[in-house]
Amino acid sequence: MSTEKHAASFAPPSIDASGRRDLIGLDRAELEALMLEVGEPKFRARQLWHWLYHRGERDFSQMLNLSKEFRVRLEQQFFVGRPGIAVNLASKDGTHKWLLNLRDNQQVETVHIPEEDRGTLCVSSQVGCTLTCKFCHTGTQRLVRNLDADEIVGQVMMARDHLGEWPSPKDGRLLSNIVMMGMGEPLYNFDAVAKALKIVMDGEGIAISKRRITLSTAGVVPMIERCGAELGVNLAVSLHAVNDELRDQIVPINKKYPLKELMKALENYPGLSNARRITFEYVMLKGVNDSAADARALVKLISKVPAKVNLIPFNPWPGAPFERSTPASIRDFSDIIFDAGYSSPVRTPRGEDIMAACGQLKSDSVKQRRSDRDKASAETNAGEAA
Repeated sequence: MSTEKHAASFAPPSIDASGRRDLIGLDRAELEALMLEVGEPKFRARQLWHWLYHRGERDFSQMLNLSKEFRVRLEQQFFVGRPGIAVNLASKDGTHKWLLNLRDNQQVETVHIPEEDRGTLCVSSQVGCTLTCKFCHTGTQRLVRNLDADEIVGQVMMARDHLGEWPSPKDGRLLSNIVMMGMGEPLYNFDAVAKALKIVMDGEGIAISKRRITLSTAGVVPMIERCGAELGVNLAVSLHAVNDELRDQIVPINKKYPLKELMKALENYPGLSNARRITFEYVMLKGVNDSAADARALVKLISKVPAKVNLIPFNPWPGAPFERSTPASIRDFSDIIFDAGYSSPVRTPRGEDIMAACGQLKSDSVKQRRSDRDKASAETNAGEAA
């Protein structure tokens, strides 16, 4: 099956009830073209970029280096959007999870994980997921649709709003790192993810370095080289098994892109070096993939790839078919990986009390019937025409 067959629809364009267009999600070229369209010089785009993405300003009247007349026109024709917050949960360990309302009333979850030396935002790329990995709660929710660039960037900006980090600080950030590890498979929505991350990485805006961004994939082999070439971000691979027989069962994409193909693609990942390694994510499932033999096979499997291994104690969810490996099994597994020369930290579960830990994200969004989507699209088009 081709990657195209995994594509899902996007929401209708982000236009409010007054017919105003959302500026968030537009890249520099689009913003310049829009300024020319409304009769303004191209340099207005750079001014707006500063206000939107560096200062996080949502009120056009506060963009004081723009003329009053232009600010009025901006207010009449455009708005600065954010996802709506449906549920706002704080964990006892400081982790924060938001259930966000999107413009078509679908929902996704976003998580902020504070640590002593960083603050990491876990960002979603799809409503639901197409991969059905057996240990992942998101995988029990069918794919509803892709997120558009504005909805991906909007998660970052919403978190910045919450943390009070506008204008974009240079140092000591509470939101310093991004992981594309939320709901969905980012490489099955690559165009929107790439557009959003390029906006996030722009040094005159949100300005989060590509060195602090990690994209996680379950192994969409045809898109891996493109990800490295176009984005240059860190790559993480949801591995979780060391042979095709088991991986076919728990990570079904392996049936299409088996381990031999996946490892070959990773060996050729652009920019890969001992200083810049692939992260292999490995969820520890009791009695399934946590033996000493599994650990030794993992060392052999990754031997040609500069790598580190993140061991993830399984995070349970209602109805989950697995149990977490024992602390002794996880420790022994880690020791074997470490003794072979690989970093193998055990990820401390965060936000378990609010179902915000790795593999626990899910929303109640459901796929709309085609007739409902067509009706919503017709209403949107009618609003634009008016």
